[in-house]
Amino acid sequence: MSGDDNKIIVNYTSNFKVTKLGLYDFTFYDLINRNAQIFRDLPAWYEVDEDHTLSFGEYKATVDRLAQGLRKAGIKKGDRLGVLGKNSSEFFLLYGAAAGLGAIVLPVNWRLSSEEVCFNLNDCAPSALFVDAEYQELIAANKTRLPSVTDYYNLKTDAGDFRPFSVLLGHSETFDPTIDPVATSDGYVIIHTAAVAGRPRGALLSHGNILCSDMHLIYLFGTTQHDVHLNLLPLFHIAGLVMVTSSFHAGALSLNMSKFDAARAVELIESRGAGIMFDFSPILAAILDEAEKTGQKIGALRGVLGLDTPETIERYQEMTGGMFYCMYGQTETSCLATLGRYSDRPGAAGKVIQLAEVCLVDEYDRPVEEGQVGEIVMKGPMVFKGYWNLPDENAHTFRDGWHHTGDLGRFDEQGFLWYAGRRAEKELIKPGGENVYPAEVEKVILAHPAVEKTVVFGIPDPKWKEAIKAVCQLKKGDNLEAAELIAFVGQRIARFKKPSFVEFTAELPMLKDGTPDRARIKELFGGSQK
Repeated sequence: MSGDDNKIIVNYTSNFKVTKLGLYDFTFYDLINRNAQIFRDLPAWYEVDEDHTLSFGEYKATVDRLAQGLRKAGIKKGDRLGVLGKNSSEFFLLYGAAAGLGAIVLPVNWRLSSEEVCFNLNDCAPSALFVDAEYQELIAANKTRLPSVTDYYNLKTDAGDFRPFSVLLGHSETFDPTIDPVATSDGYVIIHTAAVAGRPRGALLSHGNILCSDMHLIYLFGTTQHDVHLNLLPLFHIAGLVMVTSSFHAGALSLNMSKFDAARAVELIESRGAGIMFDFSPILAAILDEAEKTGQKIGALRGVLGLDTPETIERYQEMTGGMFYCMYGQTETSCLATLGRYSDRPGAAGKVIQLAEVCLVDEYDRPVEEGQVGEIVMKGPMVFKGYWNLPDENAHTFRDGWHHTGDLGRFDEQGFLWYAGRRAEKELIKPGGENVYPAEVEKVILAHPAVEKTVVFGIPDPKWKEAIKAVCQLKKGDNLEAAELIAFVGQRIARFKKPSFVEFTAELPMLKDGTPDRARIKELFGGSQK
């Protein structure tokens, strides 16, 4: 054991070492080492599509080989690793190897259009890009638009036309994390949020952010090494990421599905005893429908966290005896800010998590009284490091020492938070758990030569919880069908951002300043789905 330069190396066996890179630091790589020691032979990850399992010890050993291969390929601390692909063991291994190197993972939403994919990649300038075979044609056609990328790899080991993933695993040298020490506060992952004013922003999260989220989720579910997590959400989504890392943290097994399939999910709950999962509508409803149709037992599903309709939540609890947990959070708050049991206060978003302070303020950043609606502001170890390369936005977002979420809420007399929507300039629509800003959709609609003005907003939807609606005023003498406009939008941005409903009007109500009267438009057209 050596204390030189505040570095402590402890050899537990001759096969691997656990390295503490600072007296007060702890990273996701340190967690990998810790779990390889105490959960070595227990299963950490089961790849459903391939019927393949990685133990905690095997995960650590493969992460070290991958980290050494990436180092040999020129990846260093602070470099970004772009990933465009479905969930897989290779994807999760990249998270582990990046943690050891101090590299930053840049997962890209594979549902985005080619324009959006290129924007997100160029925004953060990755050195290497890992791509599933099904998205390699998109990337190959846009290589000239990605000047920062020097190496393209297949994400899956034996699938695709880019460099094999396996070439990074062939190094026999032992990976040494002390070459470039990584701190708890160092950046670990960049996840792009929905586009405000037409521009996505890359939220930089640290190792500490992710590990703190882990501990809150472990506390919520009471997760142990005996639990099984059904991993249904993509690893480019903050909820998908922290559900996997928290399960890993606790020594639990994650059953990974690369794509949601209700029949397979029900089978895994019954056969493997999957007990916890995250839900965005309509995932849970599809699982309940499948279980009722087939008669399979899903009583093992003891805990579900997420966002869904009261009808689905209550149906789940009645069918299984399990508990549904509600929440409020953002990517910028490492997924979480409040948590609670649905049955404690139906409709509320729970109470403030243990390691955070949440306050509600008015438009002048003054605290509001109990029961009044105000902007949700937060501070604590869950708050992200800031938006990538946006110093002015960071200064505004973090003013007065608080993270200003742009969301509105109110606290009741028992301390439960009730979500009350978005501030007008940051209005948000959430179809099926995805984030869509109206301004982004409006920008595309206004590019259509027949559209003069438009307002986009969310309306209730029984399947997706919220759907996108556009109300449009056409240019004089022009005609346009709703289906044609919907297809026009779907060709230019991610298809989940296109309107589900379009309504035309001769004239949109306007304010005195010449802008659309959004409140009046919602009042007139919000209840209609045409």
